[in-house]
Amino acid sequence: MAKPYFDKIKSGIAHSLEKGISVFPPLEDIFSAFHCAPNKIKVVILGQDPYHGFGQAHGLAFSVHQGVKIPPSLRNIYQELATDIPGFKIPQEGDLTAWSEQGVFLLNTVLTVEEGKAHSHALIGWEQFTSAVIDYLAMNCENLVFILWGSHAQKKGAKIDRSKHLILESAHPSPLSAYRGFLGSRPFSQTNAYLVAQGKEPIEWQL
Repeated sequence: MAKPYFDKIKSGIAHSLEKGISVFPPLEDIFSAFHCAPNKIKVVILGQDPYHGFGQAHGLAFSVHQGVKIPPSLRNIYQELATDIPGFKIPQEGDLTAWSEQGVFLLNTVLTVEEGKAHSHALIGWEQFTSAVIDYLAMNCENLVFILWGSHAQKKGAKIDRSKHLILESAHPSPLSAYRGFLGSRPFSQTNAYLVAQGKEPIEWQL
């Protein structure tokens, strides 16, 4: 955050607010994903930018606040979990905080967005920041699982050493692409099998 480019990020957010445009998630939630300390991280799931509807985003990729309608991408994630993990019951809520608390780093590659305008903060500098985060984890941690859904996430993870980490790639869970390779890809059981093989606790995916 001390890098010069981070000033551009702060300026981009301030510019939106000065125009009277709401920015999501709320400022105090932008770095919610980072509550998971680096030495506790086992799994990295990369999203793109936050949900841009009021009250949805709270700083964890694909997650929404309690009481908020579950978005279509997350519904497809739950559908895949139900076929991949024996006994998984599809939750009625979309808050993924329990995953984060177990070491699932739910990182969006862009951490803020203007209300109602997807990708509106894509060019203010977040991509450089999150690329540095991904590079840091890939270099300094051992035996992580990187779950990369869609071409955008896959490009972000192109430099990860596949001899050091498990890379799971498929189509994005969005309704536009879920049936082109996401559904049936079984990333959650593969993740747990790898973690157990590395002597780590598996993720309890049930919410």
